[in-house]
Amino acid sequence: MDNNEQARLFSEFPPVSTDLWEEKIMADLKGGDYHKKLIWKTDEGFDVKPYYRSEDLSGLEYLNILPGTSPYVRGLRTTDNAWIVRQDFDSTDIGKSNIMAMDAIAKGAGAVGLKATEVSTHKQLGELVAGIDFHKTAINFISAKSYPLVLEFLIYELQHRGVGGEKIRGSINFDSISYLLLHGEFYISREHDLEEAEYLLGIVREKIPGFKVLTVNGHYFQDAGSTLVQELAYSLASASEYLACLTERGTPVDDIAPYIQFSLGIGPNYFMEIAKLRAARLLWTRMVEQYHAKREESFKLFIHATTALWNKSIYDPYVNMLRTTTEGMSAALGNADSLTINPFDTTFREPDEISRRIARNQQLVLKEESYLDKIVDPAAGAYYIENLTHAIAHHAWEMFKNVEARGGMTECIKTGFIQDEIERSRNQKTMDIAQRKIIMLGTNQYPNLLETMIDAIKPAVEIHESAPSAFRKLTPFRVASGFEEIRFATERFVKNGGKRPAVFLFTMGNLAMLRARAGFATNFFGCAGYEILDNPGFSTVDEGVSSALSSHAEVIVICSSDEEYPLIVPEIAGKIKEARGTVRIVLAGFPRELTETFKAAGVDDFIHMRSNLLDTLRDFQNKLGIM
Repeated sequence: MDNNEQARLFSEFPPVSTDLWEEKIMADLKGGDYHKKLIWKTDEGFDVKPYYRSEDLSGLEYLNILPGTSPYVRGLRTTDNAWIVRQDFDSTDIGKSNIMAMDAIAKGAGAVGLKATEVSTHKQLGELVAGIDFHKTAINFISAKSYPLVLEFLIYELQHRGVGGEKIRGSINFDSISYLLLHGEFYISREHDLEEAEYLLGIVREKIPGFKVLTVNGHYFQDAGSTLVQELAYSLASASEYLACLTERGTPVDDIAPYIQFSLGIGPNYFMEIAKLRAARLLWTRMVEQYHAKREESFKLFIHATTALWNKSIYDPYVNMLRTTTEGMSAALGNADSLTINPFDTTFREPDEISRRIARNQQLVLKEESYLDKIVDPAAGAYYIENLTHAIAHHAWEMFKNVEARGGMTECIKTGFIQDEIERSRNQKTMDIAQRKIIMLGTNQYPNLLETMIDAIKPAVEIHESAPSAFRKLTPFRVASGFEEIRFATERFVKNGGKRPAVFLFTMGNLAMLRARAGFATNFFGCAGYEILDNPGFSTVDEGVSSALSSHAEVIVICSSDEEYPLIVPEIAGKIKEARGTVRIVLAGFPRELTETFKAAGVDDFIHMRSNLLDTLRDFQNKLGIM
C-alpha cells in the first residue's frame, strides 16, 4: 500500500475526540455514575481510567528513550528480551541439590538457585556445584550459614578448576534488612551486618565482579500481603539504606550499586506487575542519581523475578500452573533479567521431578513457542501500561520518601511501621477473598467437590516455639489458607469417622432462578468440602419436603426466585422444622424486607453475594461440630 492509498483509507476514518468518546460513554451509562461504574480504584491507592489516549502520555519524560539507555524503563537489553531461565531448589541435601541442578541445566535452565546451609568446607561446596559450567550457568546461593565462607569456597573452586572469575555470573542472598524483618533480630548486630556487607563487596570487586552480593528481597513484602506499591517502595528503602550506610563508612557508591539486585515477586495483577518492573528501574535510576554515581553500571538495576506464593492454593493445585504462567508473562514483558517460576505443588509438598519440569518448561514455552524473548520491551508506548508505570512510580516514590523521613527502613522495622502498613493490606486481601472480590478458582469459587488433599500434604515438620524476638516479625501468608483450614477440618472429621455434611438443594419454581441459586449454593458450601445433593426442581412443597427429610442432610438450602419466596418459604421451613427441628434451613438470597418473617418461619441463615463466605462457613463448621 503506497502513501496515497494510506491517505485515502484513513480519510474515511476521521479522528474522534476524547469529548466525543466521553459523550458516547455517558449516553450508554444512561445516567449511571461514571466514577463508580468505570473507574477502578486500585489496592495501591490510585485510580485507573476505563481507557487511555495519546494525550494521556504527555509529560512522561522517559517515553522517547531507547532500550538500554537511562533511566532503563525499557530494560537493559538492546537486541532481544532473552531473560535468564532460573530454577531454585529448596533441598539442603548437597548431593540431591546437585543432581536436580544438573538435570535442570541439561533441560534448559540458564541459572540455578542452591541452598548452601550445609556447606562448611570447600569439598562440600565442590560437591554442590560439581559439573556446573560457571561460564554458561549463573550460580545463585539462596541461603547459607556464612556467605563470606561460601564466596571464599567458590573462589577457591574457580582456582581449583583453573577458571577465571571475570565471566562468572550469579548472586548470594545477603539481605540483613530482610533477616531483621523475618526474624525480629539482627543476625549478630547491625554493625556486624554492615561489616559483612563490606567484606562481601570487597571479595566480588576483586575476584568475581559479575556477582551480585546484596539482594533486596522485595518478594517477602508481597508474600506477606503488601500492595505492589509497598513492595517497590520498601525495596527502594532497603536499597537506599544499604547505599547510605556503606557510603558513610567509606565505600564509594560505584563500588556498591552494581552489586545490588532486586528480587521482586510477581503476582496475579497482570498489567500492574509489568508496570511495576518498569517503574522499579526508573526509581532506581532516580535514587542512585542522588548518590552522585558516575559508573553506568551503577544505574543498571538487575531484577530477578519470582512468582508469588501468597496467591497459590493447595486445593485444585493445577490452577497454580495457570497463575504462574500469566505471572511469568508479566515478568517477561516487564523485562525481568532472570525469572524463577515456582512449581505448582510448592504449597503442599517438596516439588517432584514432574512439577519442576513443568515449571521450567513454562518459561521455555514462553520463549520458544510464544517468542516473548524476541522483542525488546513489547509494552513500550502502550497508553495503559505507560500510565500504570507512571502512577506506580509516583506513589512508590512518595511512600519511599515517607520511610526515609521516618528514619529509614531499619528504624521503621523497629517501630513496627512497616509491619503495620503491610498488615493493613494483608487484612484487606483476606477480606476481599472472604467476600469473593478476589476469585480463587478451586478455593473460594468452583471447588472440586470430590477432591481431598489432606493426605497429599507432606508430613508436617515439628515446630518449636521460638524465643521472643526484639522486634515484630513479618509473617508470610497465603490468602487461601483460611478456606483450606475449613476444608481440612471437614476432611479430618470424615477421616476420624464422622459423616460428611450434606447440603440438600430444595429447588422449586422459576427454572432460571432456581438453577442460578442452586449453582451459587453448590459453590458456597462446596468450598467447605460438603456433599451437595442437587435436584432438578420440585413441583410441590410436600414433594420437596419429603425428599429433603429422607436425605438426612444437615443443611437444606431453598433455591427459588424472590417473587416466589413469600409463597413457599414459610410452608417449606415450617414443615421441615416441625419434622426435624435440628436441621439448618438456609435461604439462597437476601430479601431484606422479609428476613424477619422468614426467620420466624424457621429459616436459620441467608447466603448471598454480599455474604462473608469465610466467616459463614466457619460458623457452619462450628454449628455442625466440625471445628
